[in-house]
Amino acid sequence: MGQNTLLTFGGAFSNHIAATACVGREKGFRTIGVIRGEELATTWKQNPTLRLAESNGMLLHFVDRESYRKKSEVHFQDGLRMRYDDFYLLPEGGTNTLAVKGCEAILTESDARFDIIATAVGTGGTIAGLINSAMPHQKVLGFSSLRGDFLKKDIRKFATNSNWELIKDYNFGGYAKVNKELIDFINAFKAKMDIPLDAIYTGKMVYGILDMVKKGEWKPGIRILAIHTGGLQGNIGMNTVLKKKNLPLIDL
Repeated sequence: MGQNTLLTFGGAFSNHIAATACVGREKGFRTIGVIRGEELATTWKQNPTLRLAESNGMLLHFVDRESYRKKSEVHFQDGLRMRYDDFYLLPEGGTNTLAVKGCEAILTESDARFDIIATAVGTGGTIAGLINSAMPHQKVLGFSSLRGDFLKKDIRKFATNSNWELIKDYNFGGYAKVNKELIDFINAFKAKMDIPLDAIYTGKMVYGILDMVKKGEWKPGIRILAIHTGGLQGNIGMNTVLKKKNLPLIDL
């Protein structure tokens, strides 16, 4: 590719923004984060995710929400190139052909013993990679953190097989939407299993898996592999939101 700068997009509590900044520092390349919400330009130091990104060398570029919706348009990207010179553009969430290829390596030969492969779904890159590398006898279930059917189209852009299903019943109202039931579940699961979950992705996935087990969705003896995709740094920011809503906090 030849570039030494990577530019990408995300919101105030984006796991992708935090991860990109950390990898940039580790690998020695420049990172630029185009952040949704111009009001954050004066308050970002109060945001744990953006502080983490900046501390790892990411240059934060704040835009209003209307402009952010145009992030895929050529004239918007040309404006960024005029300002920051040339860069490698990584889509919001990180999903592209290379990302999917990387996610194809998640499953190993020893994982062939499982019947169901489960993952949380944001932009669709992780599940597409799992779909492509799953064995013929395996079914891949994606627990969507968003409402709507548009994700199916996005997944099909990269997925080469039909051995998958998108589960939309456990999004708790949509992206970053939570309630007391979900937070109580996350805290109880951590207390019992010593496995932390996040409220946006993995918490909803594990809640969904266990609820489907209770409802008898699968025959006894079926083997399920749940992919924990991280995102725990977002719990700090989520607790700020929960506190304002007088909801229980996530145990960190």
